[in-house]
Amino acid sequence: MPVPFERRMRLPPDVRSARRARRMLQDAFHEIDGLDPADELADTTVLLASELCENAVLHAGTELEVALTVDPDHINVAVTDRGAGPLEMHLAQPRPRYGRAATHGRGLELVQRLAATWGTRHESDGRHVIWFSLARTPVTLPPPAPLEPIDPERVWSAAEQARWLLHVPPGLVDRLEPFELVAELVRRLRELLDAESVAVEVDEGDGAGPQEVARDGAGITAARRGPVVEVPLPTTQPLRGVLRVAHRARPDDPLQDTAEAVDPGKTRDLAELIAYRVAMAVESHWLRAVDQRRRAWMTYLAETSELLGQSLDVDLAVAVVPQVVVPRLGQWCAVHLLDDSGRLQLAAITHADENALPELRAVLDPDELPGIPAELRTLLSDVTRGNTAPARFAVPAEGLVVPLRTRGRAIGALVVGRPAGRAHTPEDVVLAGDIARRAALAIHNAQSAAAHVAVSQALQQALLPRALPVVLGLDFAAEYLPASYGSDVGGDFYDVFTVDPTRWLVSIGDVCGKGARAAARTGLVRDVLRVLVRDGRTLTSAIEMLNAVMMEAADPLQFCTLAAAMVHKPRRGRSHGLDVELVLAGHLQPVVVRADGTAELIGTFGTAVGLVPTVALECTTHRIEPGDTLLVYTDGVTERRRGREQFGAERLLDAAHEAAGGTAAQVVAAVREKVERFSPDPLGDDIALLAVRAAP
Repeated sequence: MPVPFERRMRLPPDVRSARRARRMLQDAFHEIDGLDPADELADTTVLLASELCENAVLHAGTELEVALTVDPDHINVAVTDRGAGPLEMHLAQPRPRYGRAATHGRGLELVQRLAATWGTRHESDGRHVIWFSLARTPVTLPPPAPLEPIDPERVWSAAEQARWLLHVPPGLVDRLEPFELVAELVRRLRELLDAESVAVEVDEGDGAGPQEVARDGAGITAARRGPVVEVPLPTTQPLRGVLRVAHRARPDDPLQDTAEAVDPGKTRDLAELIAYRVAMAVESHWLRAVDQRRRAWMTYLAETSELLGQSLDVDLAVAVVPQVVVPRLGQWCAVHLLDDSGRLQLAAITHADENALPELRAVLDPDELPGIPAELRTLLSDVTRGNTAPARFAVPAEGLVVPLRTRGRAIGALVVGRPAGRAHTPEDVVLAGDIARRAALAIHNAQSAAAHVAVSQALQQALLPRALPVVLGLDFAAEYLPASYGSDVGGDFYDVFTVDPTRWLVSIGDVCGKGARAAARTGLVRDVLRVLVRDGRTLTSAIEMLNAVMMEAADPLQFCTLAAAMVHKPRRGRSHGLDVELVLAGHLQPVVVRADGTAELIGTFGTAVGLVPTVALECTTHRIEPGDTLLVYTDGVTERRRGREQFGAERLLDAAHEAAGGTAAQVVAAVREKVERFSPDPLGDDIALLAVRAAP
């Protein structure tokens, strides 16, 4: 069985101990047949061992020992110290210490990722051991060499230095994060130059300023610092970076009488040589972060568009805008919209800190005190006059004013406060403008929909009587329940028209379809019927003439069912009750609710108007005694559904029976309640109810 190859070295708690350990390992690999000191396995071993040595120096602060053991299957490295272990220190440190500017604490993370196996061990004598093992292909080991001292200060040739500085095996590069690779390159440069520290600073152009992304070695005071060489990183805009090498004082400094002479030319040459490799890693990290940010922003914008497009309610659309802006683009946000008079009004506002909302509202609402500051007021005024560029302001707090414009006109402004701890970046401004465009379109669509709904509702109300007549001896009541409160105008209507002091035309109908065409046809039916009846025509004659007018439109899809009743006061010899002449043109039979509690359907079916050139109609006469009620309705009542079951005429008669003896309004309310309670589903069709009651 081959004897394992072993090397050991005891090192002081000094920042240069990691470099000496690396040299020991590199020289040891030269002595092992079948193991190339420049291959990936050797580089990984050196990288992990140096990380553990640095952790021992930084955290333990005691003398340490590095042990290398190589057998046919594995390379094993153990680092022993007498202080607190890096694992305990790592777990005890607060998370913010491990940001992108951290210069240590990566050792165990790298060991866990790159080593085949690893672990920690506490000896009874107080020693603490961290070890790792890397698998290797079997090779024939040489006979054990005598344990002779290793010279860690062996002078390397310029070619060896350049190779060691730049040659990082591709396999190892693929497993290292960009900044971990930068840290490895920085460490190699410091060892070759025997510098006190080497650091890399990068400014990403985001307003945060230069940030240190990697450092090897500790900082020194100005009194002990020697030459400092700075080499710019050859990065593309907006990235800017510098590689900084700090040496200890020259030999003539009494505090550093053992230091070697510094060659600034060699330092700059090697720094420039490695700066290109560092710049590539820095740009790779930056491009990856930019790509991740862009993907996140695209997802954010897509979600914003989805949220803004979910409702055509103006108040809801406006309220969503600040919620999607805060806190991603700023700590607070407000939306100002132009009212009908062209004056800006605060429409929505939010703040990441709810306690700050009252104070913020006081300086952003034009109707509050102290009101909008002069600078911001001027910018908001510019927005309404056509300024399309985002503008920055400083009072009441730093932020942006972004116009809300759509279809070539301004509808308001989006005001966004700066994010916490930084100013708005150019990317933030572009995103705010994008969100403003999407918000403006959503708000404009909601405003247009609201205006359309308002027009539709006004048209719907215009098709119904403003008020029912108040007549001694008669009691009128009506209700209209639209299936939609949006922009769809229903085709159901009812009307009570005073023909003369003793006669009233009571009509109810349902025009096929919805929308503007149905509304136009509804107005035609109501107005033509009024004119024809006022002209002295009978109900049958008036409806026949109405059918002829509708047929002239040549639109068979716009027919109408109609129930028309001429209600008379009693003729001579009768002091109470009502006489009714009733014509049904394709409409449902009305209900007569008697004072004694009985209810019945009356009338004879006829042909709907506007469907065929000749209609078949029959006028029937009925007596409404005192206390009786005549109830006319549309098919939305009887066709109300609960699954496959309809409300139907029988339930209508039962509801009317229960309301017998009540006023006209009570009869209408009772039927409505029964219909609504019949099914929990929304109305599928408009419902119109009209009741006429003879006073008892």
